[in-house]
Amino acid sequence: MKAFTGFLAVLALSCAAATTVSAQTKEWKEIRIGTEGAYPPYNNLNAKKELEGFEIDYGKVLCERMKVTCTWVVQDWDGIIPALQANKYDVIIAGMNATEERRKQVAFSAVYSKTPIWVIGPKSTKSNDVSPAALKGKAIGAQGSTIHANYVEKVYPDATARLYPTQEEVNLDLLNGRLDYAVADALALADFLKGQGKDCCKLIAEVTRDEAIHGPGVAAAVRKSDTALKAMLDKAIAETIADGTQKKIEDKWFQFTVN
Repeated sequence: MKAFTGFLAVLALSCAAATTVSAQTKEWKEIRIGTEGAYPPYNNLNAKKELEGFEIDYGKVLCERMKVTCTWVVQDWDGIIPALQANKYDVIIAGMNATEERRKQVAFSAVYSKTPIWVIGPKSTKSNDVSPAALKGKAIGAQGSTIHANYVEKVYPDATARLYPTQEEVNLDLLNGRLDYAVADALALADFLKGQGKDCCKLIAEVTRDEAIHGPGVAAAVRKSDTALKAMLDKAIAETIADGTQKKIEDKWFQFTVN
């Protein structure tokens, strides 16, 4: 019986090792990419329900560089990491900042974008002071499960944090007077201030990035076991930054330099 038990233990260890090696040495020919499709100009579903944006164009270029066939999967933000872990797709490219908290769950590629963070509010706002004391008792909106939600909850404990499933819902509540301020990536808010929010709202201040909260920038996320896929992404990102391809795609979608 002891010999048989020992055999089972060795077999289990062998299977675990084989699984690890398989994950590390898998030859990637097809990759599924998860994105939110609700965070322009990074990623968005247009009126025809087609994905568009900086990350959609950039993701296609990364796939070309990696010589793989890619398909896109639209996933609500709140479940975007669990769906990766559940094998619904292989990579997340969705304006995701590579924070230490998220690194506990996934592995991140090299950073491919870094955007300023803005606080915006009604045009009637007279002060640019966004200190915790100045915003005490104010209603501040942010998209839930984001670095901006974490920032609002940590920095403004005496304000009312209102968290929403999408950035569009944050913007709409600010537009309709149900929020005093909103916090998000400058890129997402710049489109709003130029379009739907041009008559109601304005830039109040730029947030000083705190890497402990915000991370070093936006990167692609993969399962921790998929080390070969991460290496492929890192190589492709480095190439596109070095030869200017990434900058060209940024210039198409962004109003200002973000790196």
